[in-house]
Amino acid sequence: MKVMVETSARHLHISEADLKVLFGENAVLSNKKDLSQPGQYATNERVEVVGPKGSLVMSILGPTRPETQIEVALTDARKLGITAPIRESGDLDGTPGCTLKGPAGEITIDKGVIIAKRHIHFNVEEAAEAGVVDKQIVSVKVGKEGERTTVFGDVIVRVSPKYAAAMHIDTDESNAAALAGTVDGEIIA
Repeated sequence: MKVMVETSARHLHISEADLKVLFGENAVLSNKKDLSQPGQYATNERVEVVGPKGSLVMSILGPTRPETQIEVALTDARKLGITAPIRESGDLDGTPGCTLKGPAGEITIDKGVIIAKRHIHFNVEEAAEAGVVDKQIVSVKVGKEGERTTVFGDVIVRVSPKYAAAMHIDTDESNAAALAGTVDGEIIA
């Protein structure tokens, strides 16, 4: 089964309350570009994420979520000076926090920084066609033979009627496999 593999650069998801602190009481996220997942979009809003050793300016993905979550690659975490665990999106208990600076204010969150576990989104029909189920762990092969072909193991399958088929890896993973943009991958196990 083939699946589209996308590189997910560092970004954050923000709660409505935190958005208001960082951008002002009447702030709303503005859609810059729709993403592959239905209803998800990159916004024009950016914040500075500050850790003990450094900072990075990151884009916010919309819409707002119940909790603020910062997704970085391991290289980004090292630059920030944060030991971020590899987690599924939304699994924030026991994760480190950071400071966020926006044009209207700043906040310090006590949790929320993660390295997103590599995963594949499928809607229910696509999962059935691929022969996979929610929370199944698979391996995905990417790249052209002879040009740094890579097999990503420990890829978690996430199934929801709200999803569209796409695998997400971070920039470190993409760079290690010498992937240029969006590519096709093959589920092999």
